[in-house]
Amino acid sequence: MSKTAELLKGAAELFPDEVVTQAHVRHLDLPYGAGRFALVTLDNGLDHTKPTTFGPQSLANLDAALDQVEAEAAAGDVVGVGLTGKPFIFAVGADLKGVELLKRHEDALAIGQGGHAVFARLSALAVPTFAYYNGAAMGGGVEAGLHCAYRTVSAAIPAFSLPEVFLGLVPGWGGCALLPNLIGADRAVDVIIENSLNQNKQLKGRQVYELGIADAIFEGADFLEESLKWTAQVLKGDVEVVRAEIDRAEGWDAAVERGRGIADGKVHGAAPAAYRALDIIAAAKNGDLRAGFDAEDHALADLIMGGELRSGIYAFNLVQKRAKRPAGAPDKKLARPVTKVGVVGAGLMASQLALLFARRLEVPVVLTDIDRERVDKGVGYVHEEIDKLLLKGRVGQDKANRLKALVTGSLDKAEAFSDADFVIEAVFEEMGVKQQVFAEVEAVVPEHAVLATNTSSLSVSEMASKLRHPERVVGFHFFNPVAVLPLLEIVRGERTDDATLATAFTVAKSLKKTAVLVKDAPAFVVNRVLTRFLGEVLGSIDEGTPVDVADRALAPLGLPMSPIVLLELVGPAVAHHVAGTLNAAFPDRFGVSENLGRVVEAGKRNLYVYDSGKPELDPEVAALFRTGDTVLTEEQVRDRALNAIAEELRIMLDEGVVAEAQDIDLCLITGAGWPFHLGGVTPYLDREGVSERVSGKRFLEPGVASVPA
Repeated sequence: MSKTAELLKGAAELFPDEVVTQAHVRHLDLPYGAGRFALVTLDNGLDHTKPTTFGPQSLANLDAALDQVEAEAAAGDVVGVGLTGKPFIFAVGADLKGVELLKRHEDALAIGQGGHAVFARLSALAVPTFAYYNGAAMGGGVEAGLHCAYRTVSAAIPAFSLPEVFLGLVPGWGGCALLPNLIGADRAVDVIIENSLNQNKQLKGRQVYELGIADAIFEGADFLEESLKWTAQVLKGDVEVVRAEIDRAEGWDAAVERGRGIADGKVHGAAPAAYRALDIIAAAKNGDLRAGFDAEDHALADLIMGGELRSGIYAFNLVQKRAKRPAGAPDKKLARPVTKVGVVGAGLMASQLALLFARRLEVPVVLTDIDRERVDKGVGYVHEEIDKLLLKGRVGQDKANRLKALVTGSLDKAEAFSDADFVIEAVFEEMGVKQQVFAEVEAVVPEHAVLATNTSSLSVSEMASKLRHPERVVGFHFFNPVAVLPLLEIVRGERTDDATLATAFTVAKSLKKTAVLVKDAPAFVVNRVLTRFLGEVLGSIDEGTPVDVADRALAPLGLPMSPIVLLELVGPAVAHHVAGTLNAAFPDRFGVSENLGRVVEAGKRNLYVYDSGKPELDPEVAALFRTGDTVLTEEQVRDRALNAIAEELRIMLDEGVVAEAQDIDLCLITGAGWPFHLGGVTPYLDREGVSERVSGKRFLEPGVASVPA
C-alpha cells in the first residue's frame, strides 16, 4: 500500500459517515483523430442539491482512478486525461463534516498531505491533463483543476471560489501556491483573500475565464462536447494556449501587501487564516511549488486545530442549515397566501420594504402616509431603485416595468388595504403612534390579513392589546440596509396565532431572509445584545475613559466596525431610544448615557470627524461631554463589555427569548455582520473562558464550535 493510500485509509476510519464521491473512468475517441482519451467524472451518486465533496474515501477513489489512467498513459494507450463533474457540479471541496471530527494535529496534517498527494498526480501524468469546470467549483474542487495542465469553464457556472479564508482555513490543496503562479499574485489575492472575506463572493464562468484561471470558455448546453473539441485541437497543436506573463518583482510584493491591508480591514488581525494564506502566496514568488505545498499542509493542520476554524464551520452550518429550518416555526401548511401587501409609512425604511416585497413576492404593494408628498417620495424611491437594477443588468426592461407597476401609493388606507393579505407598519418608533396605526388598519383590512410591525424594540403584545383580533399581529423586524442584511426577527406576541406565525415564516422565506423566532421581550435579540455591549463602552467613556481607548477595546474580536462607528451607523437618536426602552425594562443592567443624550439633543448624527483621514472626536461633540475621572485600559473596557454580553446572553436564554444559543449566534451573524471566525459570539465567549467566569458554564457543549476533547 502506498503512503498516500495509508494516509487516506487512516483518515477514512475517523470519518465513517462520509458521503463518498466516486471517480468513474471512461474512454472515448477525441474529434479530429486526436486519439484515445480518458475522462474521469467525479460523482457522489446524488443530484445537484447534494454537491460532490472530497472526504478521505473520495480522495482514495480518485487516487485509484489515477492508478488506472497513469498506467494507460505510461503504456501510450491514452493521449490525455480529463477531469469533470456530474451535471451542474464539478466539486465543492473538502467535506467539512469530517474536518469537525479531527482531534489531533497529525490527523489534520494527514488531510492536507493526502489531498496534495492525490492532486499532484494529475500534473505528474505522462500525458497532458485537462480540467473541465462544468458546474459549481469551490475549494478543493477548484484546486483539483489547478493541478491540471489546461482548464475550460462553462459560461453557465453560477459559483466558483476559494472560500477557505472565509471559514478560517487556507486553500490547502495547492490553491495558495498554484493560483498566483498561474494568474499572478494580484489576481490571486482577489480570489483567495478579497472575495473570500467579502462574504464569500462567488465568481461566474465568464470571470473565471477573464481572470486567466481557465484557458477557454464554452456555453453550458454543449460544454463538454466543445471542451473535448478544444482538447483535441490543443493536443494536435492546432490551438496554442498563451498565458499572460507574471510579475515576479515588485508587483508580487505589492499584491501581498494589498492583501494584508484587506485582511486588516476585515478581521483586524483577529483571525489568522488570511495572514497564513498571504504568507504562502508571498513565499510562492520563486515558483517553488513543493515548498508551497508543504507550507499549505502545515497551515491547514494548524488552522484545523484552532478555534477560529471550528467557529467558522459552526457559523457556516448555522447559516446553511439551521437558517433553513427555523426553530419553533409552525407547520407551513397553516400559512395563508399573500397576494397583496400594504406598507404603512413611506419613509426610507418603508420604501426599502416595499421594494423588497415587490421584487421577491411579485405582488401588488401599496404604500400609505399622511400626505401626498411623502407617498410620492416613497414610490419614487422604489422606482429609482428598480431603474438602477435595470442599468446594472440585474433585471430586464419588461421585468422593470412590471415591478414599477406593482408599487403604488395612496392616502386612503381603506382603499389601499381593503384586499391586502399582509400589512406591515414602518412608522415612528412610539407605542401610541403604532397602536393608532394598527387600529386604523384593522378597521379596513380583510379578516384574514396579517398585521406586521417592523418595531426594533417595542412590545408586540402591547401594540396588539387594543385590537379586536390581536392574534393576527406579529413582529417582523428587518435590519438596515434591508437589501443587505439577511436577518428577520419574527416576534410572537402573547396572542399571535399559529396561522399568522406560519404566514410570517412563509413570507420571510419568499423574501429570501433568514428568519429566527424570538419571544416578545424588549429589543428582541440583536438590538438587546448590541445595546448592552454599547452601553458598557459608552459607560466607560462617561466615567472618564478616553473615547479612542474605549473604541479600540473590542478590536481583538475582529468585529466589522468599532463601537462608535456602529453607533454612528445605527444613529445616535435610535441608539438612545432603544437604550431608554431597555433601561425602563432592566434598569439594573442597561444604562442611558447622558453624554449620548446631549449629542442627540444637539442634533449631531456623528461623533467622529475625518479631517485628517482617520477618525477623531468631533470638537463640538467633545464640548458636550461631561465625564468622570475613572480611566480604564482597553483590556478593562473589553473585559467589562464581554462580561456584560455573557451575562445578558445567559439571561436571554433563561428567559426563553430564543430556543438556543445557536439562534443568538445566527442573529448576530446575519443581522449585525459579526464574523464567521467568532461563530457569532458564544463560541468566542466559551473559548476565552468568559462564559464560565460569568455564569459558571459554557454556552455550547465541548466539541461544538471547538476541537472535540
